[in-house]
This record gives sequence, C-alpha cells and structure tokens, in this order.
Amino acid sequence: MKKSFVWQIIIAFILAVIVGLIFGEQSKYVQPLGDLFLRLIKFIIVPLILSTIVVGVTGAGDVKKLGRLGGKTISYYLITSFIAICIGIAAGYLFSPGNVSHVALEAGSVEVNETEGVIATLLAIIPTNPIEALTNGDVLQIIFFAIFLGIGITVVGEKAAPVQHFFDGLAEIMYKITNMVMLLVPLGIFGLLAPIVGAYGISVLLPLMKLILAMLIACILHAGIIYSIAVKKLGKMHPLVFFKGIFPAAAVAFTTCSSSGTLPITMENTEKNLGVSKQTSSFVLPLGATINMDGTAIYQGIAVIFVAQYFSITLSFSQLVIVAIVATLASIGAAGVPGAGMIMLSMVLAAVNLPLEGIALIASIDRILDMMRTSVNIIGDASASVVVDVSESNRSNDMVS
Repeated sequence: MKKSFVWQIIIAFILAVIVGLIFGEQSKYVQPLGDLFLRLIKFIIVPLILSTIVVGVTGAGDVKKLGRLGGKTISYYLITSFIAICIGIAAGYLFSPGNVSHVALEAGSVEVNETEGVIATLLAIIPTNPIEALTNGDVLQIIFFAIFLGIGITVVGEKAAPVQHFFDGLAEIMYKITNMVMLLVPLGIFGLLAPIVGAYGISVLLPLMKLILAMLIACILHAGIIYSIAVKKLGKMHPLVFFKGIFPAAAVAFTTCSSSGTLPITMENTEKNLGVSKQTSSFVLPLGATINMDGTAIYQGIAVIFVAQYFSITLSFSQLVIVAIVATLASIGAAGVPGAGMIMLSMVLAAVNLPLEGIALIASIDRILDMMRTSVNIIGDASASVVVDVSESNRSNDMVS
C-alpha cells in the first residue's frame, strides 16, 4: 500500500469534514461524486463475487478441504459476533445512554420492514432462480450459487476445465477493474462524507451524544482488543501491520456504510497489504460481507439497552442471553447494505418484548452509528481472512511478524 494513497484518504476525510461544517446543507452539491463512486462499486460487485468465489472453491481442490475452510470461517464469525454483542451490552450499561431527558429526545415515526425470522432468512439463502439472484444483486444467494457451481466444477473434473478457466479469467479481469475503481476512493469518500457532515448539525447530536460515544468506544475496544489478539495469536501478524493494511477499506466502509459495497477494496487490501492468498480471500471475504456483522452486533447490544433504559424497562439475565443469541443468529443473512442494522434491531427488540417505537429514537443518528459499525464489520472480515489463511498455511512468511 502506497503511503501517498493513505494520505489521500486522510486528506479527503479532513476536507469532507471542513466542507460539511462550513457549507452545511449546501454540501449536498458534491454528492454526485459519492454517487459516482457507489455506482462503480455496484457495477463490479456481482461479477466479482461470483467469479472469485467459484475460483476460491475450485482452488480448494476437494470438497473436504472446502468444508474445513467454511467451518473455520463461519465459526470465527459467529464467535466474534457473540463477543461483540456482549461488549455492546456492557457498554450500554456502563454509559447508560438511555437515561436522557424525554423532553430533549422524542420518538418520532420510522418505517421498519417486517423481519422474516431466522429460519425463513436461512431458507431464503437458497435461490429458486440463480439468474434472478444475479440480476437483483442478492449477495447471499449469489454466494450459495457460486459455492455449488464451484463444487460442481471440482466434482466433474477435466470436462469442466473450460468453465473453470472462464471463471479464472473473469476473476482476473475483475481484479484489474477493481484496481481502476480504487483510484477514485478518495474522491468517493469526499463526495459521500461531506453531505453527511453538513446534514447533521451539532444540535441534533447532543441529546444522543452518550449513545454515539458508547458505540465509538465499544467499536474501538472490540477492534483494538479482540481483532488484535486474533491476528497476533492466531494469524501470526503484528496488529499494527494488520490495521495499517486494512485502513483504506475501513475508510471506505465508514463512508459507504456498506460491507458488500466495500468488498472489492477489502479484497484488494487483504491480498496486497496483508499477504492473504486469493484462494482464502475469495471465499472468506464475500461470505463475511453478508454474515459477519460484529459492528452491527455491538450496535444491537447498545441499542437494546438504550431502548430499555429510555422506557424504564429492566431486562432480566435470561432476556440479555436471548438478545445475545438472537442478534448473533440474526447477523446471518443481514444484508451488507446501509440501514440493515435497523431491520435487525427490530427482530432483537421483538424477541425481548421491547417497544419497537424505540427504533425511532435513534433513527436520526442511525447513519452515524452505521458508519462506525460497518468499519468494524470490514475489519472483522479482514481479520478472519488473516486467521483462516494462516490455519491453511497459505500466507507468505514476509507478512508474519
């Protein structure tokens, strides 16, 4: 990773904040720059996921190795997500963000989509029409289709070699296109962040500052402690090397609030900056973009405690356990797009009979919280790729230390 590129991102951040604070809502005129960047990301995401996962699965060589790789990945994601929500719950009780003035903070109306439940969500992973899944950009269904396509190619063997070569070539093409899009990252960050800073005045944030602070500190603790331990002990990599390498992707995640949208940059960073093999990254990262939601899990824990405190409801230990379990399971299938955390929150609140009206309390700052939780999600994906890659003995030794 070139130092000049990192500085470009930092400068873009600073300029976006300055422009947003000075020009306020007039900052919306730079929004097209951000929209351009997002459209380019959406342009490459479907063919990138499809081709890289097929290549990752076929590169495993056999179904047994693939099962081992998948088992390690999913186990890592579920364990860190459970830890994350426990940290969120602890931060909620420590900062007590729900103990605010009911005059300063009133619940408005917010539309929340109905959740289908964990079982229905898991069943929905299986596409009834793979082509429709590709057209609609349904990431989980695309991953399912790609995995089985890769398994089929592996089982068929030599006769399927032309198909495997096609996806190998497509993956290489998408990597090159991703490199081109990466050049626009600073511009995209500026165009996305400045309007957000301009739209949110300090007066709107003050009543909910404790909630924002609790979320920020919980995210920092989870990333700084849990991921540092994971990459150091399990991934054999110095935490500073890890965080420096994944910084550009975390910055993009912060502004786009989309794990799926950041996926191309995440793959670029983990492979080039962290030395993770394409075989591992092409399998672990697309999967993580949809089922690894550590930052969102932290948000669930803090938000549940916030709503309970605001409505003066005391949660029992058994209810807290339910919150932790439901939020962990709900992270599987949660869309890696802006606002997905709010939909998950409605499921968790319903599980412990808390008022869904509580969602409206934090709707005004959800975008800000979304920026933090998505960055953690992305860092978590990268940490998993580092850990799994070492366990599969794929990473080069020059990144270990």
